[in-house]
Amino acid sequence: MSKNIAIAGVTGAVGQEFLEILEERNFPFNKIKMLASSRSAGKKITFKSKEYTVEEMTKDSFADVDIALFSAGGGRSKEFAPAAVAAGAVVVDNSSAFRMDPDVPLVVPEINADAIKDHKGIIANPNCSTIIAIVPVWPLHKANPVKRMIVSTYQAASGAGMAAMLELRQQAQQVLNGEEVTCDALKYQLAFNCYNHDSKTGPNGYNEEEMKMVHETRKIFNCPEIAISATCVRIPTLRAHCESINLEFESPITPEQVAELLITAPGVSIIDKREENRHPMPIDATGKDDVFVGRIRQDESIPDNRGINLWVAGDQIKKGAALNAVQIAEKLL
Repeated sequence: MSKNIAIAGVTGAVGQEFLEILEERNFPFNKIKMLASSRSAGKKITFKSKEYTVEEMTKDSFADVDIALFSAGGGRSKEFAPAAVAAGAVVVDNSSAFRMDPDVPLVVPEINADAIKDHKGIIANPNCSTIIAIVPVWPLHKANPVKRMIVSTYQAASGAGMAAMLELRQQAQQVLNGEEVTCDALKYQLAFNCYNHDSKTGPNGYNEEEMKMVHETRKIFNCPEIAISATCVRIPTLRAHCESINLEFESPITPEQVAELLITAPGVSIIDKREENRHPMPIDATGKDDVFVGRIRQDESIPDNRGINLWVAGDQIKKGAALNAVQIAEKLL
């Protein structure tokens, strides 16, 4: 059934990806509204061979809207999402604003699509690092419960938005030209460098990105007892995050059993060619729907073959953000 839809934050990296995916998947709609901040209002966007004018998002923007895809930042989601719901829209929100609200489903369709039906007007899209990690971990957890999960992330500039991607390009050119490096969108020089993820560090020493992975995974898995520890790092790639994932299971499991489970898992592709030392890379995942998995191997430090190591790569803007939200919207049709 066709719906009237709105894209909130349409001029940003994820907003633009929303449009590409809606066209790619031939998402059925009657009308579409392009919404952004006042500084972007009036810009022209061509979508499906038709030109649209970007409108300033206000609390009155959502009359006759059935589904609103939000990627405008947490503050603006808190300000405008309730107005959209009051106008009759269902909001799929890509920010962190509502993820841990007990009344808001936090959804990865490959894992807990059934939670969508419990929405009260808002459905939250998880953090990109969480999505990329748990799409391949979930089918393993279903088969053999995970007791402990240790994740180290290698996160692209795309996670900090379009401005960060453009600045990484600029920084690389500045370094190669022997010029002083500009840091505006990014806190530190990212070109030819890496650093602790640029989210706020809490009193426990973990940054917000790391704690998102802990709390969101527990909520989506409906498994508050799972032990999770994360270390999140920004690296100088444009888009597509990589993650090293160490899993401790309740019962023995072999790499062969893991591969067999993942071959048929939705949203997962395997690149694991040991003889060629060929495993997932950001360039494999960029622009792709699936999360790519490789380096499937036994963790020999955990007794009784209960430990497995994985290496994954997933497109942060696509499956880590826009695609996941559109998949949720498809379930609402």
